[in-house]
Amino acid sequence: MTAAGRPQNHGLSIGAVLAQLRGDFPDVTISKIRFLEAEGLVQPGRTPSGYRQFAAADVERLRFVLAAQRDHYLPLKVIKEQLDAADSGVAPAAALPRPPRRLVPIDAPAENVGLPVADDFTAGKELRLTQEELLEQAGIDAPVLAELQQYGLVRPGPAGFFDPDAVLVARTVKAMTEFGIEPRHLRAFRAAADREVGLLEQIVTPVYRHRDPEAKARADEVVRELAALSVTLHTLLVKAGIRGVSGC
Repeated sequence: MTAAGRPQNHGLSIGAVLAQLRGDFPDVTISKIRFLEAEGLVQPGRTPSGYRQFAAADVERLRFVLAAQRDHYLPLKVIKEQLDAADSGVAPAAALPRPPRRLVPIDAPAENVGLPVADDFTAGKELRLTQEELLEQAGIDAPVLAELQQYGLVRPGPAGFFDPDAVLVARTVKAMTEFGIEPRHLRAFRAAADREVGLLEQIVTPVYRHRDPEAKARADEVVRELAALSVTLHTLLVKAGIRGVSGC
């Protein structure tokens, strides 16, 4: 993972790196790579004229960062700490598995329900599912889907299609019903999520209004970082609450 000790006079241009990464990370851009460099996640060499030169180790480092964000929702600060530990020899950087190119099988273990294993999709190129496909992938019937929609837990897009996250939500709710929790009990989750989205919108909307591509890339990163932090905070608060209930 370390970029130390590479020659400074040859390597890959930023465009060539982008071409290598696009197969696994379709939404990556040159602005994104520059942003990660500015944040200290990768440190490519420079030619005498100032052009970036990326070594193979730099490309793998970028893959690590992008996969950690996409598949594990890790904030950049945490990712950088892992890479710094690997660079200093304190601990090896764990290899992050690439997600499968399909949704989790219907008979996947319950503990895997809700993990970010859906295929990559980006704005303008989303994986769209019909209602029938959603029912099959989630292992639920139409009345259950109607109930999920009634309480705002699953929402189709304007054209009536569903995205892969709808499958994961449906599976998660289905797993929770085995403990006696019904969709109507989960309206608070929907309301809380909407409030969090509203808060994020207030923070990033002014940045998105700028026409500068670098500003948009920065806004995208802020959204990812805040989303990861909000998930972490929510998990910790629930764990603390459960410990209080159980007296642990």
